[in-house]
Amino acid sequence: MGDLNEFSLPVRLFLKAYPWRRLDPVPWTPLRRPLSQCRLALVSSAGFVLPNQPPFDDSIKGGDPSFREIPADADATTLQDTHRSESFDHAGLRQDPNLAFPLDRVRELAAAGRIGSVNRRHLSCMGSLTAPGRFVRDSVPQAASWLTEDGVDVALLVPV
Repeated sequence: MGDLNEFSLPVRLFLKAYPWRRLDPVPWTPLRRPLSQCRLALVSSAGFVLPNQPPFDDSIKGGDPSFREIPADADATTLQDTHRSESFDHAGLRQDPNLAFPLDRVRELAAAGRIGSVNRRHLSCMGSLTAPGRFVRDSVPQAASWLTEDGVDVALLVPV
């Protein structure tokens, strides 16, 4: 666990004043079948993109609310870090994207029979959205629609 003193003064002041949202109760849906029979998709807020995709736009006030689709057969080592936050060290993510987008680990789980299958696509979005309204209103319903269309049973959220 980090300490606020590790951040610069402007970041500490921002974090202390930010109006954090609280969900209560936390929405939860129990599994309808064993995990070994479920289709899993990754959803990460690491801001990863593939080399042929545009980076997340850091000029959008409040943050870029869009998603990037990452195909299941993507090479995790080619994922590019475009996360805008300066409040954490990006070196680990750049060295091993599986830390924030565990695509190789999910494939291993499927190969071992721990999950039923890996979805055909996964989703990457930008974390550190200071104005999440557009994201919640516009992008999340679209992402949920895609995963529903794909028959996803479990979405593994990897927050960054």
